[in-house]
Amino acid sequence: MSPEILGLVSLGALFVDICVGFPISFTLMFLGIVFGYIGFGSTVFYLMVLQTFSVMREPLLAAVPLFLFMGFILEQAGLMDRLFTGFRLMLANVKGALYIAVLVTATLFAAATGIVGASVTLLGVMAAPIMKRAGYDTKLSAGSIAAGGTLGMLIPPSIMLVVMGPVVGVPITELFAAAVIPGVVLATLYTLYAVSRSYINPSLGPALPEDEQAESVGEILRELFIGIIPLAVLILSVLGSILAGLATPTDAAAMGALGAFLLTIVYRRLTWENFKVAVFKTILISSMILFLVATSNFYGAVFSRLGTAGMIAETLVALELAPTLLLILVLGLIFLLGWPLEWVPIVLVVLPILLPAVQTVGIDLVWFCTLVAVCLQTAWLSPPVALSAYYIKGVVPEWSLQDIYGGMLQFMAIQLVGLILLIIFPAIATWLPTVLFR
Repeated sequence: MSPEILGLVSLGALFVDICVGFPISFTLMFLGIVFGYIGFGSTVFYLMVLQTFSVMREPLLAAVPLFLFMGFILEQAGLMDRLFTGFRLMLANVKGALYIAVLVTATLFAAATGIVGASVTLLGVMAAPIMKRAGYDTKLSAGSIAAGGTLGMLIPPSIMLVVMGPVVGVPITELFAAAVIPGVVLATLYTLYAVSRSYINPSLGPALPEDEQAESVGEILRELFIGIIPLAVLILSVLGSILAGLATPTDAAAMGALGAFLLTIVYRRLTWENFKVAVFKTILISSMILFLVATSNFYGAVFSRLGTAGMIAETLVALELAPTLLLILVLGLIFLLGWPLEWVPIVLVVLPILLPAVQTVGIDLVWFCTLVAVCLQTAWLSPPVALSAYYIKGVVPEWSLQDIYGGMLQFMAIQLVGLILLIIFPAIATWLPTVLFR
């Protein structure tokens, strides 16, 4: 058996093991050792040490636990709840006000943490009871919560983009800049859709009843200055310092984590229990991600050394497809894999395999990475495997999965419109990085 075919066998074994339910990290490490030893002998052990050390010495990956802590401490302190309340009171007289409040809150919280599960769950807990009392449509409510929560995969400082940068060889700062406008465009499309439907059919999103509205303008202003502005300033300062080139992503993440910690103290929301939970979740998730990065980097090195990655790239190029058709083919494959798999194995294993073919036809890597992020975000809204549906069902058990799926499909269609716009007009992703860094 040739080394290239051996690599394909290892890839097939990997997907089978993942579908069976074996832990991805240990599967990657085991398959890398076994097939590497078969392919090129004891050199595989030296390769494992080299690749592991190269990953663990990557300073940019230190941003992962820092951004995670920033998000978890804000979550535990209940500041997202305060943010949602402020927007809800400000927009109480507007039809579809709660849809706007959910999506704007989700957009800002996405800029504080790239954790989709946490965002969807928190939005469900905060917004669902109020939406039900206000008589909002179940499908549209579930769809807006799911769509808003998934923005964390795209809007900086997305953890996925932090991990994707070193894998693809693109500066994280450029990926962050490229994701800003697409994220805002998608959030705007979501909001316009929900509000338009509320004005066409007011029963879908009526204005809030008087007992849900603010008692005075002073109460609204207080919520604006206490509940919204401090958190917005923190988020914009972190992102602004990165995009302006004043700080590296790791430095900005450290300052963001410190700022979030201080905010919880100022708001008197910091307790030992909240702090302990935030630290524990940060250690748990960041350890999982970084271990996955190390093992997938090792497996990818074995896969490349066997020559399989080059063979796949040559096969795709030999199809002689136009670059746009090749791009659509690659994105379609990533979208399908996004159903059964999390983003981590796709970014760390699948993306490096497909990357040589993308580079060969001259596709801009910043644009490509943004398309991949939007594509994976779309997969999170695609029934029946979409994990966002199960997060919502877990916190709002009275909503049926059928209604949740119905709402998510509406926003998935909007997501596809955004993806098509991004393919047709690459400048949506490439303009800001070009202005700032090139």
